[in-house]
Amino acid sequence: MYAIMILLVAVGFVIWSTAHKKLNPFFALALAALGVGLLSGIALDEVVRQMKAGFGHTMEKVGVLIILGTTLGILLEKTGATVSMAEYILKKVSEKNAPLGIALTGYIIGFPIFCDSGFIVLNGINHSIVKRTHWTMIVMATALGTSLYAVHCLVPPHPGITVAVETVGGDFGTIILVGALLSVPAAAVGLLYAYWGGKRVADDYTRPVEDDEEISVRRKLPHVGLSFIPVVLPVLLIGSGASVKLLMDTAAGIGPIGHAVMFIGDPIIALGIGVVAALFLLKKEDKGQLSHWMTEGVEKAGGILAIIGAGGMFGEILQRSGVAGDLGNMLTGASLGVFFPFLIAAFLKTAQGSSTVAVITAAALVTPLLKDLGLDTSLEITMAILSLGAGSMCVSHTNDAYFWVINRFSNLSTASTLKVYSVATLLMGVVTQLLIWAILLVF
Repeated sequence: MYAIMILLVAVGFVIWSTAHKKLNPFFALALAALGVGLLSGIALDEVVRQMKAGFGHTMEKVGVLIILGTTLGILLEKTGATVSMAEYILKKVSEKNAPLGIALTGYIIGFPIFCDSGFIVLNGINHSIVKRTHWTMIVMATALGTSLYAVHCLVPPHPGITVAVETVGGDFGTIILVGALLSVPAAAVGLLYAYWGGKRVADDYTRPVEDDEEISVRRKLPHVGLSFIPVVLPVLLIGSGASVKLLMDTAAGIGPIGHAVMFIGDPIIALGIGVVAALFLLKKEDKGQLSHWMTEGVEKAGGILAIIGAGGMFGEILQRSGVAGDLGNMLTGASLGVFFPFLIAAFLKTAQGSSTVAVITAAALVTPLLKDLGLDTSLEITMAILSLGAGSMCVSHTNDAYFWVINRFSNLSTASTLKVYSVATLLMGVVTQLLIWAILLVF
């Protein structure tokens, strides 16, 4: 019970310090790791060594991946590729299907771009649609926000789920493919609730002043075909590599071509190829900005990696202290199964706001308990990782920075955003988790 109390105090400290005291999650997680190590009776020099090891192992696994993913997102944003893709998709749907069009746009653009950046980039299109059509902003904002959010929570290389894959020990290619498939119904739930809930909330949207500069920039957008390549190509390469890897498990040998496909299908190589493909979107006048944009991508990744590394410290100390094993003994016979990772991540997400911190912390806690939970086959481990992602959707509200991005950039009231967008995130997480449970029942 002493070990369990240490765990509860540590998690409570992370939630309290980040949600109420606004302490940066890096320091909250690092202090929590130090506290668990000291209170668990680990030797002082060993506490420091394990914290450094946890940070280093995490950087080794996901550092390059997240830097490349962030840089790719910055390049697509700065070159106008995201807006080019968005306008193409919106032209393909009728005015009455504008929310569906913006949701499809968010889903596709959400693969390489973080949800907050994606929403900011596409926000101008939402304002334009609301001005030209009968759709209200709460419907459009929720449709776009939830589609980006679904991919962010379930598909690598987004940071939370990426760290979960490495912490738990899953296969990147499999998680990307299954996560992309599960994010479709998750985004669909968000879209359907945007339609339903948006009609039942008063339209409190404040129209912005027209931005002539933004309109002039849009006239110089890159060709839509080139815009899609940096997004689609890495996904296809990673999927091909994962398929060949599955064949290697059943075939005697794949040959040099198969090994080459596996090489370029490695997530790091695939994302690197995506970054190279994005360079073809540059105009002559952009080339002087290229170094600055790539530096911006690396700098943006730095803050994320610091939090992820601190999560690695916390996870390493939790496993070293034996807290997870004691909790596993308590859970024996509880039959929570794949719902346990979901509930832990959902609790952490709702309490402290960050999906990334919720998944990192929950993954560190859940990993040693997988056998006790009856989750030890390859499929079960995959579903456990995705359950962490599903839990990290529940619930985005006022302690989540992304909530305020949607609220402020859409010129909406806090009340309407809570009633529609926040409720949609709850439904998305629950439905995704039920689908995960159903897959395990069937297979």
